[in-house]
Amino acid sequence: MSMNFARRRVVVDGDACPVKAEIAATVLECEATALMVSSHAHVLVPGPSVDVVTVDASDQSADLYIANVLNKQDVLVTGDYGLAAIGLARGAAILTPRGREIRESDIDALLEQRHHSARQRRGGKRTKGPPPFTDEDRIRFQHKLRTLLRGMQEN
Repeated sequence: MSMNFARRRVVVDGDACPVKAEIAATVLECEATALMVSSHAHVLVPGPSVDVVTVDASDQSADLYIANVLNKQDVLVTGDYGLAAIGLARGAAILTPRGREIRESDIDALLEQRHHSARQRRGGKRTKGPPPFTDEDRIRFQHKLRTLLRGMQEN
């Protein structure tokens, strides 16, 4: 195997990730590995090609752990734009659980949107949440993850 094979890894912000089963199946199919990081409040089970790390339940523990282990060859799966920004700075590819790849050109607007929504909520206003997660979201995610991993294998 090439040197890239050893580095092809999907790092998952696992607490609220709705596509853990799809990640496990895809890394096995693409001969990659996954590292799922979660707090003690969420029990994840390791499997073939999937390692699990449990961190304490404090607010940013999973994000800090991920930030410290993430490298340039990784795909980071997260819906957290702050963590996505850190991942981009580390050179990782970023994929949301809905299958959207986040790029450097996207992150400033996404962080601004997050800040604006948080400011509204602090002011007592309700903000609209995301639409319900669908089977189409799962399919889109798995297709995009497969494409990213296969593209990394060719490099």
